[in-house]
Amino acid sequence: MFMYKPGDDVGQLDDWPFDNPDSDYQIKEGTPKASGRFDIGGPGHTIRFGIWRCTKGMVDCTEQGDELMTILSGHCRLIDQTDGQVYDLCPGDSILSRDSRRVTWDVVEDVTKVFLGYKADGF
Repeated sequence: MFMYKPGDDVGQLDDWPFDNPDSDYQIKEGTPKASGRFDIGGPGHTIRFGIWRCTKGMVDCTEQGDELMTILSGHCRLIDQTDGQVYDLCPGDSILSRDSRRVTWDVVEDVTKVFLGYKADGF
């Protein structure tokens, strides 16, 4: 069983550089740094579950897989570049992002999220 609540200490995280060519990361503002951990699955699997953290800044990326996420701490805006919709996310907020969507992560305050991702042909 895994349980995370807003404000929980999520433990040790590894550096996750913005270097996946499939995601086509582009830093737009600041010097954001990402870290994370897979609690279940990961590369080569169809399902992955874990924790992701990002420091303040703005980065564009192409989402890899469908992902349900819940913000545990911090504040960010997720901007869908397809339709321009802006989602203002704070602790306790959940959102579903879709595979292959181009989005902007505008991290206003260092953010930590828990996520569950699915990709039929594997990550």
